[in-house]
Amino acid sequence: MVTEINRVAIGWINYYAVGSLKSFLQRTRQWLNHRIRQLIWKRWKRVHTRYRYLRKLGIDHDEALKLAASRKGYWRLSLSETMHRAVQNKTLIRWGLKDWLAQYERMHANYGTAVYGTVRTVV
Repeated sequence: MVTEINRVAIGWINYYAVGSLKSFLQRTRQWLNHRIRQLIWKRWKRVHTRYRYLRKLGIDHDEALKLAASRKGYWRLSLSETMHRAVQNKTLIRWGLKDWLAQYERMHANYGTAVYGTVRTVV
């Protein structure tokens, strides 16, 4: 899943790097991180599995149990502060998700510096 997201996003960023996309990329990345957290939560189907993984990711007993036993929906729980502390942005990057803004800034800074050879006038 992450490799497909990286492939599409980096290709898209490379193609549209000439434009001003920074705020759009930030909003899209926030939404994508939220969606990935929701998918992770959905994969941990049982309360025991959710609790075990939350504890493994550094959440204390009470908070992990409270979140794992919650009956709220996947989307809503993926917005919780506890889930954000468990699956941080740097964790997503460590799991292989690329940093879009760094790629955009590299491409945007280098845009227009390429040399295409001699320019000939067409009559």
